[in-house]
Amino acid sequence: MAGPAVAQETYPVSYNFLAGIPLELGNPGGSAPGSNDWSCKPSDRHPNPVVLVHGTGGNRQDNWGTYAPLLANEGYCVFALTYGAFEDLPWPILAIGGMKPIEQSAQQLSDFVDRVLQSTGARKVDLVGHSQGTLMPTYYVKRLGGADKVDKYVSLAPLWNGTDAFGAAQMVGAVRAAGAGALVDDSIGALCEACTQMVAGSDFMTALESDGIYVPQVTYTNIMTRYDELVVPYTSGFLVAPNATNVVVQDGCSTNYGEHAAIAAEPVAAAYVLNALDPGRQRPVPCQFVAPITGG
Repeated sequence: MAGPAVAQETYPVSYNFLAGIPLELGNPGGSAPGSNDWSCKPSDRHPNPVVLVHGTGGNRQDNWGTYAPLLANEGYCVFALTYGAFEDLPWPILAIGGMKPIEQSAQQLSDFVDRVLQSTGARKVDLVGHSQGTLMPTYYVKRLGGADKVDKYVSLAPLWNGTDAFGAAQMVGAVRAAGAGALVDDSIGALCEACTQMVAGSDFMTALESDGIYVPQVTYTNIMTRYDELVVPYTSGFLVAPNATNVVVQDGCSTNYGEHAAIAAEPVAAAYVLNALDPGRQRPVPCQFVAPITGG
């Protein structure tokens, strides 16, 4: 149950995607400042805890050096998990998440959301995901009962139709057509099964899209960049529906050169995220130069 707002510690916020790396190096396996305070109780203004869902190769700390402190400073209870990691291997390999099958990762998210709801007393969570962290939760929402536990679903660099980065869809399709699909599974899939699942036209994507990506009771916001080099085409994240808002950051700011990494830290996208999470308090979206990769 939500209660009165309480004074929050103020955390420094760096609009630089690389800001999370020194956090992980300094505190291996830790949590980004402002996140995973299991004593946090939501306020009346922000009754939904926010769960941050990292992208492929990231984790709960290094992917969220910007958003964990930013959202905590805004008064949200912020939580983040690492999913899809090889937990039986030592750090730093242990710190590389999003590698295992998406179905397994979605179950980890399901368990984590249940823990967040139990700890906070909230009825629902809001999700903020990046890259694979936009797609994997869809399996949770559609297949594992998450639709009744998620209110707002905010996606940075989503890929609802999969990706053809570096010609992956054509390459994988040609290899499978030649009867050598096991080569893909035994090479790339052995290290990152989720990577092959996200390729446009994969069995996983075909099944996920078969009954639609969205569910009607969740509100979606998709935030994209034209310079995305990993979600190809970037319009894979543009999916029209009555309960969805689609944003291309360059439409409102031509000096934004942020790409797949930068969009998870830069201030233009961050303003759209804050507005999506709190639609009753719309703030101006800035326009400024945004650098590739760092976002700073």
